[in-house]
Amino acid sequence: MKLIFCVPWLFVWMTSPANGMNDILIGLGEPNSPPSLRTMITEDEWFIQKLDHFNPTNNRTWKQRYQVNLEHYKSGGPVFLMIGGEGKISAKWMNSGAWIDYAKEFNALCIQLEHRYYGESHPTEDLSTSNLVYFSSDQALADLAEFIVKIKSKYNIPSTAKWVAFGGSYPGTLAAWLRMKYPHLVHMAVSSSGPLLAKIDFKEYFMVVEKALATYKPECVSQIKQANQMINNCLKTDDGAKIIEKKFKLCDPLDRKNKNDVSYLFAFLAFNFAVIVQYNKDNRHYIDPKRSSVTLGTLCDIMVYESIPTPLDRYAAVNSKLLSLNNAECQDNIYSQSINFYLNPSWNSGAAQGGRQWTYQTCTEFGFYQTSSQDDHVFGHNFPMDFFIEMCQDIFGKSYNSELLSAAVERTNTVFGELDIRVSRVIFVHGSVDPWHALGITQARTKNNVAIFINGTSHCTDMYPPASSDLPELTQARTTIRSYLREWLAENDFVDSAQYT
Repeated sequence: MKLIFCVPWLFVWMTSPANGMNDILIGLGEPNSPPSLRTMITEDEWFIQKLDHFNPTNNRTWKQRYQVNLEHYKSGGPVFLMIGGEGKISAKWMNSGAWIDYAKEFNALCIQLEHRYYGESHPTEDLSTSNLVYFSSDQALADLAEFIVKIKSKYNIPSTAKWVAFGGSYPGTLAAWLRMKYPHLVHMAVSSSGPLLAKIDFKEYFMVVEKALATYKPECVSQIKQANQMINNCLKTDDGAKIIEKKFKLCDPLDRKNKNDVSYLFAFLAFNFAVIVQYNKDNRHYIDPKRSSVTLGTLCDIMVYESIPTPLDRYAAVNSKLLSLNNAECQDNIYSQSINFYLNPSWNSGAAQGGRQWTYQTCTEFGFYQTSSQDDHVFGHNFPMDFFIEMCQDIFGKSYNSELLSAAVERTNTVFGELDIRVSRVIFVHGSVDPWHALGITQARTKNNVAIFINGTSHCTDMYPPASSDLPELTQARTTIRSYLREWLAENDFVDSAQYT
C-alpha cells in the first residue's frame, strides 16, 4: 500500500483507490462522541433541489441529502441548520457536538444539509469539468435558501421560527455569507474557522504553522529548516536523490530534474507538519485511536530528539511515523500520478470523496494556495504559487490559468465583501493555532457581531464535544457562544443601517 499525497492545500490523506481510505483530514471531522452516541442511527432524507438557481429556463432538478434531529425541538423553538462542506455529512453530528448541547438548551430543531457535489448529493451524472459549471458557493447558498423556504411545511415549522446557521471551515464561511445574502431567512450565524478573504497566494498559512511550532519549541523550527536545506543539497546529485528516496520511503525513483516532482516532494513533507498543526488536539473522532495522540508536540519532539543523528534523519522519522499511522508502506512521490488520480470524473472514484470537487473550487473561486513564497520559509521555497496554478490546468484544462483565477478571486471578494463583510448577528470563531484564522475575522468590525479568538486551539475546535482536556479559553468560548445565542434569539428580525456602522 502506498500513500497518495493528493493536492496539498486540501489536507486529504488517502491510500490508493484500490486499497480504500484511512482517516481523512478535510475541514470538519466527526465528533469524538461517546460510543453510545456513535451507534445511534439517523436516517437520510432527500430534498428535490434546483440544478441552476440563476437560470429560470433550466428546470432540471436533483436530490440533495439532509438529516434531521427532532429530539430536542419544542414548539416555538429555533431551527439550527448545520451547513455541509468539503466532504460527506456525518450522522454523528446529529447527536453530538457543541451545537447539539445548544439545541438542548434552546429547544431547537436540528437539520444538516449536505453541500452539492459532495457526499451523496450528486447534481450531475459525473464530475466532468463541463458538469462542474453548476458547482459554486453561489449555487450552494441558493440551495440553502431554497431548502429553508420549502422544508418548513414538511416539519410544520412556523414562519416565525428563527433559523441559526452553523458551519466550520468552508461551511463557516458559508454560514456568514448566508446570513449576509439571505437575512430574511437566517436570523443569526455561528461561523467557526471560516476564511472570508479569498487569496491566491496564501503564504500566511505557513507563517502561522511556523509560529505554532516555535511556540512549542523554537529549536523545532531550526531543525526543520536545516532538514530542508539538507534535502536541497542532496538533490544536487543522483546519489543524493537516492538517499532521499530511501530515507523518506518513496514509492518510485525520484527524478531530481523533474521540477514538479521536486515541488511535490517538498510540499508533502511540509504538509506532514501543517496537517498536524491545523487539527492539533481538535477532539475529532479517528478510526485509529493512535492518530489522536499525535500532536504538533509529538512531531517537534522527534525533530529535537538527539539520539537521531541529523535534522534530515529526524525529518524522515516524522514522515515514517505518519506513514505508519496510515498503514502505508511508501509515500507516493510522482506528481503526474496525483494528477491522474484527480482526472477521474466518476462518482465512484477516490477523487470524488472530495478532492476533485474542492480542487475545482480553489481553482475557480478561492485560491487558498499554501505556498512557499514567504521570506525565509522554514520548509524551503520549492512549492510556489505557479506550482498550484499548474495543478489547476493539468486537472481541469489550460483555460484554468492565473488570469482566470485572479478574476475569480476578485469576484469572490467583491461579491461577499471579504474581511469588510457587512453583516449582523454573526459569531466569528477562530483558534490561534489554526492557520486559517489569517484569512478570517478575529476582531469584530461591525456593530452587533462578535469575534472570539481562542488562544491555543486549532481548526473548528469549538464545534466538537467538550473534553476534560479543553483549555479554559475554549470552555469560555462555548459559554460566550451560548450567551449570544440567548441574547440574539430574543431579538426581532428588524435590521437597520445603524448595525453596520
